[in-house]
Amino acid sequence: MKTEVSMTPKVNRWLIILGTIIVQMGLGTIYTWSLFNQPLADKFGWELSSVSITFSITSFALAFATLFAGKIQERIGIRRLILISGIVLGLGLIFSSMVSSLWLIYLLIGVVVGFADGSAYITSLSNLIKWFPNQKGLVSGISVGAFGTGSLVFKYVNAGFLQSFGVSQTFLYWGIIAMVMIAAGSFLVREATEANIPAQANNKQTVERNFTVKQMLRTKEAYLLFIILFTACMSGLYLIGIVKDAGVQLAGLDVSTAANAVAMVAIFNTAGRIILGAMSDKVGRMTVVAGAISATALSVLVLSYVPLNFGIFFACVSVIAFCFGGNITVFPAIVADYFGLKNQSKNYGIIYQGFGLGALTGSFLSVLLGGFHVTFTVIAVMCAVSLLIAIFISPPGEKKRQNHKAVVLSSQQQLSNN
Repeated sequence: MKTEVSMTPKVNRWLIILGTIIVQMGLGTIYTWSLFNQPLADKFGWELSSVSITFSITSFALAFATLFAGKIQERIGIRRLILISGIVLGLGLIFSSMVSSLWLIYLLIGVVVGFADGSAYITSLSNLIKWFPNQKGLVSGISVGAFGTGSLVFKYVNAGFLQSFGVSQTFLYWGIIAMVMIAAGSFLVREATEANIPAQANNKQTVERNFTVKQMLRTKEAYLLFIILFTACMSGLYLIGIVKDAGVQLAGLDVSTAANAVAMVAIFNTAGRIILGAMSDKVGRMTVVAGAISATALSVLVLSYVPLNFGIFFACVSVIAFCFGGNITVFPAIVADYFGLKNQSKNYGIIYQGFGLGALTGSFLSVLLGGFHVTFTVIAVMCAVSLLIAIFISPPGEKKRQNHKAVVLSSQQQLSNN
């Protein structure tokens, strides 16, 4: 029986890449939220700290949505899921332009937009990885890099809208643009199935079977991967949230100079996603993760214990952002390597909860422990633990297969000698 690829030779995987890039850029626009905190506080008289909670809700809802997105995709298909997510995300922003209640902002931007964003993010990313089973790191980098690029580009777009039209009207225009981008991209995306995806080349990272969620959760590797991702996300997301204040307090920079670190984080974060994603296909994913974790640990220790100046501070910030972007890019491919491609969306959705918890934990520890220095030290310790895991972890059953292969080869050698 012919596969779908042979029956439909016009399948163009480059168009699928293009569609995914457009979708991910539209989804990445939510990372411009910090631009809206002060304008909302000024317009409605809300406390700035209360407004800033919105993005924490958005991040949590995004991560939470990944638990259900795979099941929804199985019922309605990838195109329809992305299209509906884009419409819901856009409407959430558009309706936010009409409200004057902080609780409605929490609901619309936090819950509705966050859940829609997470649903399209995890499924479009996982679908692209399935289309390129032999370049999982590279295409993951392209997809996640597009998400970061959307954030970087729209920092200028939304900043211009805020200056010209005000905060409420900006929500309207932002919602329309994001909706159009995600919807347009969805029409270029095509569902990857066992019948139409290319064959996966045999290599040492290829698993022999596809794990269900229940089967994955019975393995120790799932929990060890969660710890590594949690550590990577805690370090990166904590830095993103405090980088300007850290520049002022730790390095003695003036406010305008320290603010440049925000753009530096965005640039190096995006670069890390593309470069380390592609590199992971060449040198091995855990090698990349181990290197990134080590560099992160060294950087946070320098920030804590070395007298800082402009150069040292920006170098450390750039390294942490670069490594964070690379780690979150490589992890979808790692989950595919360890547990198979068939249930990638659902399996990665479970591991991805490390992102949501990591987003909350860094800030919580800073408040609880009393500042940057202690929090950076805790992050360094977590990095050391994660580095040990990254060095010794292997796909489920890999050691047994290697031992079995060694026994077979030994037996064959003995027979040959006899």
